[in-house]
Amino acid sequence: MKTIRIALDRLLEQKAMTRYELAKRTGIQYHIVDNYYKNKVVRYDSYILLRICTVLDCGIEELIEISDEGEK
Repeated sequence: MKTIRIALDRLLEQKAMTRYELAKRTGIQYHIVDNYYKNKVVRYDSYILLRICTVLDCGIEELIEISDEGEK
């Protein structure tokens, strides 16, 4: 089964940034960033996705992936 996955773990590693630092730079509460990081979000907020992409200087296609369930 295909699923949508937020590749925040990979992007943060590439940018050498922590979830805490991302939360501070985006102005988004840490627990919300953590939920996106752990892919526990069911409904995605376009404002949050935009803030993350802006701070990480990436495109939405780099942040959101479609993957097979169980794939990391």
